[in-house]
Amino acid sequence: MPRNQRIFFSGVIFVAIILLSFYYMDDVFRRKTSFQFIRGTSCNNKPGIQDYPKPNIGPFPIENSQSCTCKNTDPPDMAQDELEVLKKHRAEEYRQHLIRTGKENDVLVLAPPNTPLQYPIKGCRVIPLHQSFIPGLALHTQHRTIYKVSLRVQKGLLSINDVKEDELVLGQNEERLTISSDNLEKLNNLLSRVTYTSTIYHIKTEDLAYFSFENHEVIFPIEIRRLSVPILYNPGKDINSQVTILVKTFLRYAELKVLIQSIRVNYPNIKIIVADDSHDPQKVVGDNIEQYFMPPAQGWFAGRNLAVSQVTTKYFLWVDDDFLFLNETRIERFVEIMEALPELDVVGGSVHGNQFSFRLHYEEGNTEEGGCISRGSGTHKAPLPGFEGCFFTDIVVNYFVARTDAVRRVGFDPLLRRVAHPEFFIDGLGHLLVATCRDLKVGHQVPKNTGEYNSYRHPPKHDEDNKMRIYYFKNHLKCIK
Repeated sequence: MPRNQRIFFSGVIFVAIILLSFYYMDDVFRRKTSFQFIRGTSCNNKPGIQDYPKPNIGPFPIENSQSCTCKNTDPPDMAQDELEVLKKHRAEEYRQHLIRTGKENDVLVLAPPNTPLQYPIKGCRVIPLHQSFIPGLALHTQHRTIYKVSLRVQKGLLSINDVKEDELVLGQNEERLTISSDNLEKLNNLLSRVTYTSTIYHIKTEDLAYFSFENHEVIFPIEIRRLSVPILYNPGKDINSQVTILVKTFLRYAELKVLIQSIRVNYPNIKIIVADDSHDPQKVVGDNIEQYFMPPAQGWFAGRNLAVSQVTTKYFLWVDDDFLFLNETRIERFVEIMEALPELDVVGGSVHGNQFSFRLHYEEGNTEEGGCISRGSGTHKAPLPGFEGCFFTDIVVNYFVARTDAVRRVGFDPLLRRVAHPEFFIDGLGHLLVATCRDLKVGHQVPKNTGEYNSYRHPPKHDEDNKMRIYYFKNHLKCIK
């Protein structure tokens, strides 16, 4: 190769080496300064380095202080001094209701962002006065010289099982527990042995645990609950051991006889329970019929309570004494739906082609004035999964199958004698899951003109006024729209 070419290639190589040297020097510099920036802004325990501000995560009380509105709202029709006494008694009963239902534990707790703390957000349940482990506690963070966490509670005592001499634990069997270690793995081992023992006896309440590390704090609930014993019903082998038919009768023995005859066409052996508060009671004759006589004119809900109290089957079917079973009336279809969806409590059908289903909208209102309920015709437009023509609702017609234990928990208010049906579903709002199905049919007998019965069927105005007083006090309502 000629000399001038060798000089040229040597120069090119030399320039390339110089350029590469500058590149790598610049890259090292950039990586070094980036690392220093990241290290300087990361969370560590060196003096003088500030962490981000500690957020306010609660707990915040959940209070509905806004007044609900109703048109033409009037207080119960009574003297002013009587109304003031009633308000005072209602306020005290409502205060006790909030305690009984655990409203004091109804708080809002926020999850902080980017926390290194691991903790249970749901499912930490303990038996009152018994020691239980708190599951899932751990710390995930970068290297520290010392790791220090603390826990505090209000309704119990904290401790760590089998603490060794070289393990730094302060506050054993106290409401506040502090754990320190120079090793993260050892610290998490200690956290896995933290226990909680409630210091109060309550069958259903809640404590809030505060778990903190440096400037991080989280809050999680500890549920204190006494275990309940299940109540099960043996369903047997056929519809007769699964369902009891209930009916309340008053002065309509002719209609009741027709109803029973129509039932026996397809269900000759099913038990029928009759609650009877007629003035001149008559014995209803027939196999597998239980007739319970009441004092005269005790009313609709008192009769329902009596009938339900005598049921021994898992379900009952409610019918009026002037209904008529049709060829297509099939109780088995009700049971099929209830068994497929164990969450359901009540399933209604249709009477003479009418479902009479309604939706309820409830606003709690404020503590002093009370709440508001409005009623709308129809369903929630939410279909029952797997069953065409069935939808969730809040009120159904007087032809329904219900779970016996669920209805007993709600009950029927015997103060409501003649004007009563939606009131049961109002009391059950939030407790009973209700649905209606259009193809579950029963007929209705041709109405007869019976003067004495009609005088009770259409009560005077003071019965309606009395019902509003019951709403006002018992249901803490301002109005019903």
